[in-house]
Amino acid sequence: MAGPSREREVERATGAPRDAHPADRAHGPGDAPSTGRLIGVDLARGLAVLGMFSAHIGPDVTVGGPVGFVLETARGRSSALFALLAGFSLVIITGRPRPRTGRPGRQAVARVVIRAGVLVVLGYALTALDTPVNVILGYYGLIFLFVVPLYRLRAGPLALIAAAAALVLPQLLYMLRQAIEGGDWADTVAAWDPLARLSGSGGFTELLVTGDYPALTWLPFVVAGMAIAKLDLTRPGVRPRLAVTGGALAVLGYGGSWLALHLVPGALTSVGAAADGGSPGSAWWSDTVGTPEGHTPLAWLLVAAPHSQTTFSVVGNTGVALAVLAACLAVADGLPRLTRAATPVVAVGQMALTAYVLHIVALWFFDEVWYVPAVDSDAMNALPVLVGFATAATLLATLWTRRFRRGPLEQALHVVTGAARYVE
Repeated sequence: MAGPSREREVERATGAPRDAHPADRAHGPGDAPSTGRLIGVDLARGLAVLGMFSAHIGPDVTVGGPVGFVLETARGRSSALFALLAGFSLVIITGRPRPRTGRPGRQAVARVVIRAGVLVVLGYALTALDTPVNVILGYYGLIFLFVVPLYRLRAGPLALIAAAAALVLPQLLYMLRQAIEGGDWADTVAAWDPLARLSGSGGFTELLVTGDYPALTWLPFVVAGMAIAKLDLTRPGVRPRLAVTGGALAVLGYGGSWLALHLVPGALTSVGAAADGGSPGSAWWSDTVGTPEGHTPLAWLLVAAPHSQTTFSVVGNTGVALAVLAACLAVADGLPRLTRAATPVVAVGQMALTAYVLHIVALWFFDEVWYVPAVDSDAMNALPVLVGFATAATLLATLWTRRFRRGPLEQALHVVTGAARYVE
């Protein structure tokens, strides 16, 4: 019997769908950059997952020193990178760079809708485990439903929508949260919200406005990822421009916040009085400033801390995500030795959903089943635990991807979304 076709081998090695655009699949030795591009995306996704590990398991950033700086750099920015790459994946599902039309297009949209529903259910299931992790999956699911109508747009319009969303939606979120603080209408909405009644949570109001990753301010990351996926990343100069754009956005976001906080009279004082964390002087880039207690002052819109849900934060985090993605693409295409050394991280990226879910389940298991004493996140004894989780994840992912094309949950999601083939 003849061995597997070259197409099957590439699909197995890279995780690219069999119906992916030719630009995303290698067909011979001369097409290494195409395969490298997929590996670069998986490398970035793996870094994002491990960065989220550091936020959930590692020492608190207040430990200071090089470890504290690295942890703080990853905090919030890892989840933003993960969201941006989710937008990239959505475009691959719906056709890249030419979107599917007709029945294939409707089936692709159905796959995204089914995937969104699964993520919402999985997100609430993980939240029910009551771990310290603020689970992001449910928010992703709702965002997918919002952005899937945009899948036919080209890179330019998508980039404009992402920019407009980053400029407008954080202000809308602030006004909605202020309105919720001043009344009980959110409770009235929740009483009629089927998701709230089924999950015992804030339902759609939580996913949109009041939660830890409100869809209103995380949508720009996903749309930005869609725009990047529409680009021909093999063209000369595209990756350098992506890196320069990322650097410029990071400077605009974090630097703009620093200037605003220092130039607007009373801004630092107002932020410091409202927040429950450290010095307001760090609010231009660090979560150590904490979150507002009670009333959120208008000056909070000048903050760029990764989870502050402001325009400065969204712009700065998007810039970092673009720069990291550009660097990973460059490594995968031009530095084969470094790429081979990063294979375990690439493997984590290839089964990112499985790795993310398993680390939350492991936290629940060790706490609820084995009754392992909680690690003091303020102390350095959390660092070995983080290293252990990261080592286990990279080892399991490496072994699994050598044998299987998809991670366990990725395969399950593939099977469930296969129901979209019945769409006419």
